[in-house]
Amino acid sequence: MLRHCLLPLLALSPLLAACSGGEAPRTAEFVQAAPAEADFGDLRVRYNALPTLSLSEAVAKQYGVPRDAGTALVLVALRKVAGGEEVDADGEVSVTAHDLSGARQAITLRKVDAGGYLDHIGTARISPRDSYRFEVAVTSGGRTETVKFQRNF
Repeated sequence: MLRHCLLPLLALSPLLAACSGGEAPRTAEFVQAAPAEADFGDLRVRYNALPTLSLSEAVAKQYGVPRDAGTALVLVALRKVAGGEEVDADGEVSVTAHDLSGARQAITLRKVDAGGYLDHIGTARISPRDSYRFEVAVTSGGRTETVKFQRNF
């Protein structure tokens, strides 16, 4: 009886080995969220949200944000594109985040010097293994544009 149960398993073992390509199992690696951007005429909006634990101590200190599992850094950069070059663009930025349950949080932003550019940063409260939708409203040069993006933490 045992022999009849083992035969199907033995027949499947070459197929299972082929699925892994012969590679040994490896631990999961943290993948940083890819920064994103949107162009509105000559205005470029760069945006990102990432867990503050992924920041180095030096960067967290520079930005003045806590490094903990329940906090994400939200960053929005406004640039004016002229002749292939980017320069700082002035504007107002507001960000809201929504989790999967629909709970909404407004994110307070402040301007920080980022190597000659002024970026807008803030923090959002996050829960591990949750997904958040961010809505970024930018007013610059007499127009208002909106960007939406999602991040999984």
